[in-house]
Amino acid sequence: MAIRDAALRQCNSCRIAARRPVTSLSPPDGRTRHANPAVRAAWAVFNAAQLAFTLLWSAGGITVALVMLALTRRQAAPLAMARWFWAPGLLRGAGARVEVEGADRLDPTCAYVFASNHQSMIDVPVLFLAMPAPLRFVVKRELRSVPFLGWYIAAMGMVFVDRAGQRAAVRSMRRVPEILRAGESVACFPEGTRSRDGTIRPFKGGPFAMAIEAGVPVVPVALIGTGRILPPQGFRVRPGVIRVRIGRPIPTTGLGVKQRGELARRVRDEVERLYVGA
Repeated sequence: MAIRDAALRQCNSCRIAARRPVTSLSPPDGRTRHANPAVRAAWAVFNAAQLAFTLLWSAGGITVALVMLALTRRQAAPLAMARWFWAPGLLRGAGARVEVEGADRLDPTCAYVFASNHQSMIDVPVLFLAMPAPLRFVVKRELRSVPFLGWYIAAMGMVFVDRAGQRAAVRSMRRVPEILRAGESVACFPEGTRSRDGTIRPFKGGPFAMAIEAGVPVVPVALIGTGRILPPQGFRVRPGVIRVRIGRPIPTTGLGVKQRGELARRVRDEVERLYVGA
């Protein structure tokens, strides 16, 4: 009897263990943690060098762009520098290779609102590089106080959003239709902030109200892999491939501002479809 009871207890323990969920050994961003302290130390030193390069490269490039703006009084050349000079340099420094799908769906002479998911600080240079024309971004107001970066954003006529509330956000975006009507494209991250787990959250309606008001199409864009290259937390850069999938432009002709929520949901669903590769 004692032997039988012991065997039953052992079987029950096995069944309970089998029902327990298996905990992943990989961190949330999908990379395997290095157990070797020497490897971790080497990555820390390498990332510190990359951070220094990023700061120096950005400060130097922005300084040149602002000098060009002061001399020419035109935003076109210093804005184009972000696409041809600043963004490629940063991405090479990160060891990131960018692959773009769907760019042939766009007309470089048309103005669009590009709506993208957001996982990483590196999303901005990726969009600068991937889109067929210079972009103006809708960014959070807090960036205005960042040396060099805030100066460049303001000088290029980009839009700072006040996130204190919905009304404040809408008021701060009143310049977006003016930019679009002038034939310039605008890029935004309608989730409002970076996703910590890769989930694409609901899109806010403000950018879509501006697109409807200006009568320009909205282009869904899925960024895949940016959170692995540079996660939202810290500065732990790892080399890899970033895929940019550009969807078909969604027209806003005939829509009213009250339909901004419906348009936001439609664009968000399309971004998610592109993200999963459907």
